[in-house]
Amino acid sequence: MTKALIVIDVQKGFCPGGNLAVPGGDEIVAGINARMAGFPHVILTQDWHPAGHSSFASSHAGKSPYDVIDMAYGAQVLWPDHCIQGTEDAAFHPGLNTNRARAIIRKGMNPAIDSYSAFFENDHETPTGLEGLLRTLGVTDLTMVGLATDFCVNFSAVDATQLGFVVTVDTALCRAIDLDGSHAAARVGMTSAGVTLA
Repeated sequence: MTKALIVIDVQKGFCPGGNLAVPGGDEIVAGINARMAGFPHVILTQDWHPAGHSSFASSHAGKSPYDVIDMAYGAQVLWPDHCIQGTEDAAFHPGLNTNRARAIIRKGMNPAIDSYSAFFENDHETPTGLEGLLRTLGVTDLTMVGLATDFCVNFSAVDATQLGFVVTVDTALCRAIDLDGSHAAARVGMTSAGVTLA
């Protein structure tokens, strides 16, 4: 009962046809469903932005998707509008087995700050509540899968390791956006932080 599978943002918005599609994002769904059977705890995360979120390029005059700006908490990639609360784009992929989920952690809800990590908003201080849930359940070991390897999976894995969890990222069940080498950089960063890439 000490192990949990953390399924990161397997939503329509990050799959082909979505507003921020990750190449091959839908290819991992069946494999994730199969992995769920091996874990006593399954927790899903869900990007859940209000309309007009500050991480959207459309919220900044003259800016385009994938531009980078400085925010109060650091550098912020500007994204296409995606995963807006209550929209089909924010819904889980229809093939994902959500029935196995003990909890759904929604993130990115604060309009002034983005939230890649399942544990903290991008200020690295404001918690999502996931750590407390896992501690209460007695979980020590996490396996992470989902979208995207180089952003939300990466940030979640590094934060979890820094919080003292034993973390494995199943790279076969992840897909990356890969902006300007971000995938390779994320792999190096996760390994350096003590994350096991399997």
